[in-house]
Amino acid sequence: MTSPLNNPEAIRHFQSLCDACQELTSRHLHPSELKLYADGYLHALRKCGQLEQRDQENLEKLIERWIKDPSSFIGPDGDINTLFYKKEIW
Repeated sequence: MTSPLNNPEAIRHFQSLCDACQELTSRHLHPSELKLYADGYLHALRKCGQLEQRDQENLEKLIERWIKDPSSFIGPDGDINTLFYKKEIW
């Protein structure tokens, strides 16, 4: 399957957003919080009009699928079982 992103600028934004979300998982943010972050990023990108409408829509769809897929992320300690959950330290 070919990527829905053909525009180099859209690919750059996808990579940047993925990197940021991965970093946020290391702070134990939940997928719903990652979605809020991504929505804000995409909204700002839409408002500045940097991408063509079709590229913007494709980027938004791809990011939504990516965030919903748990295999997109690794746990902060490399353990999938601790993904998004902060361990209690007593």
